[in-house]
Amino acid sequence: MALSFCYNAAMSIGQHTRREILSQPAAWSAALSAFEQRRAEILDFWARADFDQVIVTGCGSTYYLSLAAAQLLRQRGLHASAVPASELLLRPDAVCLPGARYLLLSISRSGTTTETVRAQENFVKAGGAAICITCDSGSSLAQSADVSIAIDAAQERSVAQTRSFSSMLIAAQLLAGALGRQPKNAGTDLPQACGALLDSCADLMRSLGSDARLESFFFLGAGALYGIACEAMLKMKEMSLAHSEAFHPLEFRHGPMSLVSVRSLVIGLVSPVAAAHELRVLREMQDMGATVLVISQCASEFAKHIALPPDLPAAYVPALHLPPLQLLAFWRALKNGCDPDQPQHLSAVISLDDI
Repeated sequence: MALSFCYNAAMSIGQHTRREILSQPAAWSAALSAFEQRRAEILDFWARADFDQVIVTGCGSTYYLSLAAAQLLRQRGLHASAVPASELLLRPDAVCLPGARYLLLSISRSGTTTETVRAQENFVKAGGAAICITCDSGSSLAQSADVSIAIDAAQERSVAQTRSFSSMLIAAQLLAGALGRQPKNAGTDLPQACGALLDSCADLMRSLGSDARLESFFFLGAGALYGIACEAMLKMKEMSLAHSEAFHPLEFRHGPMSLVSVRSLVIGLVSPVAAAHELRVLREMQDMGATVLVISQCASEFAKHIALPPDLPAAYVPALHLPPLQLLAFWRALKNGCDPDQPQHLSAVISLDDI
């Protein structure tokens, strides 16, 4: 009976995070529906406004989402850049050039993060236009935007973002595709692919996350996958308090690889466009003693390889890297005695009264 009590108590730690990670297929379906409800409005808004550039903004996780979203927009031929909401709020002249017609894409899980809300309010007051992606349709951010894409079904009880982040990324992927005139049905296979991926990677992520030999985690990704690598790094820090860093793959050689040892896990988010170069970096890290995990649509010789569906367009694949890495952080948190539902020192929303 004592053993049963300990097991049940252990499983109750992080129960919300685990449930939210595993519920992502349904949340992604909700994200697809939420975007489709706004597709015609967004395209009409875009066509009427004749924007020069898109500024994508957020805080913390959603700043990293902004990095990925800006890359996805650029891949569709649009001028886009990502900045933290605090930079746009406190240094708008350093972000916006005089005379340019900007669209602001604001991203916030709660829609109440002070820096993001204030930055959007000031942007709109100055004559700018805004679209927001959020998980709360009733939030102040959603109400003050010209168009809002709200995925209420992706709201969470946990502090660390998992299904909310990936669902908002799905919306950003769809937005980039729509503005880039991609087919309307693009991305519809993602929820099913997510469910299959969660099943296939579960044992490997538990094994790696629980491996006591591993002490440091390095996430390598380029293009839109750099933002995903940064988010994976943040999830590992938040949930487990483990040493984790994110880099562009080839930049890792320029100093950071000095930290690699037999106690390192190097995770390569390998992009098809630069697979040969990125896989070479991973081979070098393996030769230095690191354990290497590859997540990619491309084939590789690495024993620890999570294969993503090869037939999906690359622009719709970034979100699929997230569920395995969230599970990795979850299991490392439990191994380190941390509660991923309530990371140390953190709250779900940052509210400031002096900015």
